Amino acid sequence: MQLSRPVRRALLVVHVAVSVSWLGLTTGLLTLGLAGFTAGSAETAVAAYRAMGVLTDFLVLPVAAASLASGVALSLGTHWGLARYRWVLTKFWSTLLAVGLTLLALRPGIAGLAAAAATGRPAPDPGVLVAPAVASALYLFLTAVSVLKPWGRTRRGGRPRGARSAGNRERAGAPS
Repeated sequence: MQLSRPVRRALLVVHVAVSVSWLGLTTGLLTLGLAGFTAGSAETAVAAYRAMGVLTDFLVLPVAAASLASGVALSLGTHWGLARYRWVLTKFWSTLLAVGLTLLALRPGIAGLAAAAATGRPAPDPGVLVAPAVASALYLFLTAVSVLKPWGRTRRGGRPRGARSAGNRERAGAPS
């Protein structure tokens, strides 16, 4: 089923907005993690880790889920399809992995830092820098994939419309 043009365009705007928001949130988490990790005072570290906790608890997962859902809806409702092009499959599986890692690793890790910070004894952990840095790099990669659409069709996607084999062109009298 193809989405109507107004619905497709609205969904595309939503998808781009939440995807850019996800990138912005992870960049913000990286900035806060750097501030907490390099803080000269416990108060600064506590504030940074608490802010990270608020962002991960209330924004990151809903924005990540909205990015995944809007991307799947766009792929299923347009000619791109979910399994017709390698770049769409790459985005889907990478986004699914990122949402899973956000749920299973990032949120609990930051929750632990925020809890330690609440006791007044923030524990510097390099993981607070690694997770958002890797996530930001992944989202930049996915953005590039969306813009460049670098890979062709999957086996399931078949040939591009209008493409014929050399044998079919010869039989049809078309020049090779």
